Amino acid sequence: MTRFDRRALLASGAAAALLAATGVSASPARGGRLRAALSPNWFNRAVTATVFDSLTEVAADGTLRGELATAWRSDAAARVWTFDLRDGVVFHDGTRFGPQDVARLPFDIKVTAAHQVEFHLDAPDPNLPYRLAQPGFELRSQAGEGTGLYRVRKLDADRHFVGERFDQHWKRDAGWFEAVDFVQISSENVRFQALVEGLVDVADGVQRRQDMSRDRFIALPNDDDPTHFASRTVTAPMTVGKIWPLDNLRMAERWWTA
Repeated sequence: MTRFDRRALLASGAAAALLAATGVSASPARGGRLRAALSPNWFNRAVTATVFDSLTEVAADGTLRGELATAWRSDAAARVWTFDLRDGVVFHDGTRFGPQDVARLPFDIKVTAAHQVEFHLDAPDPNLPYRLAQPGFELRSQAGEGTGLYRVRKLDADRHFVGERFDQHWKRDAGWFEAVDFVQISSENVRFQALVEGLVDVADGVQRRQDMSRDRFIALPNDDDPTHFASRTVTAPMTVGKIWPLDNLRMAERWWTA
């Protein structure tokens, strides 16, 4: 059986390839605040995607990349997976990320080195690295802290989240906003009104109306399914992830102020 091997972008040309893949044609300006009105279905998931990292991530162009893992490989049966972990990562409270934090995921995981773990599966799973990029596999410290690009400044459960940029994050080509502000709004009409009145930059789960002119709003992921919209006060990548709305819920990480 084929040996499975996936590695993160490394060495020459990596930065240029990453910028091209995410649709960034010029250096984004850092600053500003991303404001979003989100339905109950997506509020908590968006907060989680903003505060926490995973071992892998699905980029805006749909490709799989390493996040807190730098490389991974399996045995021939795809039942034992080895993940090499990123060194020098810290949680928002300053504690260091390590293999013991990965071991808290719901798998049979063995720590095999200072920056390496093994997943031992009951059945073959050649798609494990893709699964680990999905919601539900974010990594937390024992105290519940994250390593994401934004740390919690305010959180009213199921209502309101304010995050501030975490300047010790290992990513240097993401997280352009200084702060993000998500509010949960159950009513589609209220989310729509907040968007068209400029109270927020992003709203999910709204239908296009006459008020939503194309020169003011971007339909996401595209005009074939116009239910998620962003104001042109922000810039989104040329392509956005389609597995989850609003660029795989990583809008705070990948977008910037127009």
